[in-house]
Amino acid sequence: MSIKLLTRAIKKLKKKKPAVNAENKQSEQWVYHPDELKKINVMAKLENNLALLKNILGQNQDVIFRSFLLGRAEQTAAAIVYIEGLVDIHVLNNNIIRPLMAGLRQLDGSRAGVSFQELLTGSMLTVSNVQAIRVIDDVVAGILYGEVILFVNGQAQAWSMDVRKWNTRDITEPVSEVLLRGPREGFTETLPTNTTLIRRKIKSPNLIFEFLNIGRVTVTSVSIVYIKNITAPDLVAEVKSRLKRIDIDGVLESGYLEELIEDNPYSPFPQVLHTERPDRVAAALLDGRVAILTDGTPFALIVPAQLTAFMTSPDDYYQRYFIGTVIIWLRYISFVMSLLLPSLYVAITTFHHEMLPLRLLVSISSYRQGVPFSALVEALLLEFVFEVLREAGTRMPRSVSQAVTIAGTLVIGQAAVMASLVSPLMVIVVATTGLASFTNPSYNLGISTRLLRFPLMLLAGTLGLLGVAFGILMLTIHLAGLRSFGLPYLSPLAPLQTGDLKDVLVRVPWWAMKTRPAELVKRNRRRQAGDLKPASPGRRKGG
Repeated sequence: MSIKLLTRAIKKLKKKKPAVNAENKQSEQWVYHPDELKKINVMAKLENNLALLKNILGQNQDVIFRSFLLGRAEQTAAAIVYIEGLVDIHVLNNNIIRPLMAGLRQLDGSRAGVSFQELLTGSMLTVSNVQAIRVIDDVVAGILYGEVILFVNGQAQAWSMDVRKWNTRDITEPVSEVLLRGPREGFTETLPTNTTLIRRKIKSPNLIFEFLNIGRVTVTSVSIVYIKNITAPDLVAEVKSRLKRIDIDGVLESGYLEELIEDNPYSPFPQVLHTERPDRVAAALLDGRVAILTDGTPFALIVPAQLTAFMTSPDDYYQRYFIGTVIIWLRYISFVMSLLLPSLYVAITTFHHEMLPLRLLVSISSYRQGVPFSALVEALLLEFVFEVLREAGTRMPRSVSQAVTIAGTLVIGQAAVMASLVSPLMVIVVATTGLASFTNPSYNLGISTRLLRFPLMLLAGTLGLLGVAFGILMLTIHLAGLRSFGLPYLSPLAPLQTGDLKDVLVRVPWWAMKTRPAELVKRNRRRQAGDLKPASPGRRKGG
């Protein structure tokens, strides 16, 4: 059956030959269709297998076909196929090629009651992971993934050996999530390294890693991570279902998956939390959430994620609990300021002068003398310039970005005030808004806040405080109906779960965090012993 399919495919290629020169004729290759290759089995004749692989991969000059004779006494033709740069050459030479060429004195293992496969894998190959494969599609996938594939003449199967080795980035401190206290290690672009970092945090047999490949062309490895006796099975099943339905050419970063698995793709608010920190992933897993790791990116996805999860930082749980509470409240106040401060300024100075004290109103009016624009246009102009400066600072080289951003802000702001294009008070409002937005630990929620400021300013400039109230009402209604993998986005505030407020509006001491979130975990909710409150020796129970 395999030979017939191979012959049919080669005939199709011959029939479709265009009128081109000899060089182009030599470069004609098999078009890789996985559905077709899944029907072709590994053939017993070595030449047929190598001819098929050369039609599929032969044009790639980094694909190495190494033929040799197997054994000493009864020499049999064999070959290995691998991609140069993806395998450990030292292990390949010393643990695969040398034993195969020099170690087997007698290939006919059946005389001693031992099959060829048992003789090969049990006595010769000194690598840990050896698997027999019988389908050409698995052979091609293994080669592209960095495995070494062994073919032996007369054997209707191949053997894959995992001796992968490539250059990887060292484990360094995360750039996007800077902490004052806590671990300094972050994820890298290599999936095995990232799984190891999580294993180091949670040494439990119930920590489960399930792998799948996504992307018809890139075939990107994705891992679903959860703790078996904590995470709800329905949540795990939902995550698997959403990932398995993805049919796309390639996945180059976890952001691809984020857009394809979120509940509401039209919402400006992020519904999937991403992080570079293994400790944050471990904490989420202990809460009953699911993590998604993607090969090729240091950003892990955490689901489900509610609004309050974007407002917290791992640093809050490494400081004393009252310090963490103050920081959380400061962060919430800054969030409100970054969202509403320009809109409130525009609404009050345009429509509601009676709300201001007389001296402040006179001061604002004096500063606005000579400014040709309304407060709305003034705010939109400054906010736009501030966003341009922030984006420029993000994209420029690190060595000059901070200096250029600060100098640009000072020069442009001072020049605009001196030219009477904007008022000094508006510069203060926009600068304060920008500083408040930097306190948000989540970059994607910060972007959403920055974008929502503009429609709120338009409502404030046209309808005053009524427009601001209308905008807040619309946002609240939208947030109340938003879901992240079935979890209410405003949970535990709406619906109210008083037992889960212990690390939302306040950060209670660790000895008081007795249970896991009720919306996430329906079983095994208790996370620690009941009486862990510290006390002096004389005041302890039984002391």
